[in-house]
Amino acid sequence: MMIRRHARSSIALAATTIAAALTLTACGGSSSAKDADGKLNIVASFYPMEYLAQQIGKDHVAVTDLTAPGVEPHDLELTAKQVASVQKADAILYLKGLQPTVDQAVGQSSAKAKIDATAASPLVDHHLDEDSAAGDGHKHDGPAGDPHIWLDPARYAAIARSVGDSFAKTDPAHADDYRKNTDDLVNRLGALDEEFQTGLKDARTKTFVTSHAAFGYLADHYGLTQVAINGVDPESEPTPARLAEVQKAAKDNGVTTIFFETLVSPKLADTVAKDLGLNTAVLDPLEGVKDPAKDDYLSVMRQNLAHLRAALGAPAAAPATAAPTATVPGPDATASAAPTPAPTAS
Repeated sequence: MMIRRHARSSIALAATTIAAALTLTACGGSSSAKDADGKLNIVASFYPMEYLAQQIGKDHVAVTDLTAPGVEPHDLELTAKQVASVQKADAILYLKGLQPTVDQAVGQSSAKAKIDATAASPLVDHHLDEDSAAGDGHKHDGPAGDPHIWLDPARYAAIARSVGDSFAKTDPAHADDYRKNTDDLVNRLGALDEEFQTGLKDARTKTFVTSHAAFGYLADHYGLTQVAINGVDPESEPTPARLAEVQKAAKDNGVTTIFFETLVSPKLADTVAKDLGLNTAVLDPLEGVKDPAKDDYLSVMRQNLAHLRAALGAPAAAPATAAPTATVPGPDATASAAPTPAPTAS
């Protein structure tokens, strides 16, 4: 279950904001938000959705990301202007349950297409330990499962297929371009998948320790075991018992590195690493990209692969990867992209 740190206040705020934004929209007359040049107006809830919209829509779309670069998406609270943009969008890309304020705005929107990523790749419950958050006096709501589906390239490709189909239906004049762009992106994701498969298959250990339990899908897909200090809430406080479990797992499996993420303080990872005499490194959950001009989904995922290879003791020189000729998933891609999860330590 996903922990919602600010659900108790953001829901009430969102209701007020949405009401105000809908009043402004009604006063403005037309509900169409197409640009003067006729581009499809797309609203994306956070970076993984924005990336899909940009890569598939290209010159035919104008994309607005509700979550600014460098902002933790779980903490998003929409402004009246943002809610109005959702109300007037032609299409909305979001992950239902991850950001409750976005869900409320989507429910009030007249968008032609409301594209929920979980419809293309259903969430899996990785049985993450959230006991550290119990009894804190907060309300914990969220999707019934781990939301980090974009960290498995095969699942992400299934979502891309769904986005491409939706864009083609919403804007049939450019349907061929949307399908071509989707095929190209899915092939690039297939090539990335092959790089991970090849790069990790001969690793010395298959266990990695991370401060945030965001990598369950990645672990499942590549036969790894994730040991998370925290559950899906990166800012919760682990219990002493949980810390003892992590330390034992690290020692038993020859772990050399404690991973932390980019948008949350590394203090906890640093503390655990110091206690065990281990290194620290970044494993980016790609909930946002700090510098979109420098990095994107593919480049950050390749950085993650390099860091995982070093931490897991993969051979220094990986065999050359094949050219990006991965089979393009068809309509049944969701099933093949969502393997039965292997046990993942939490």
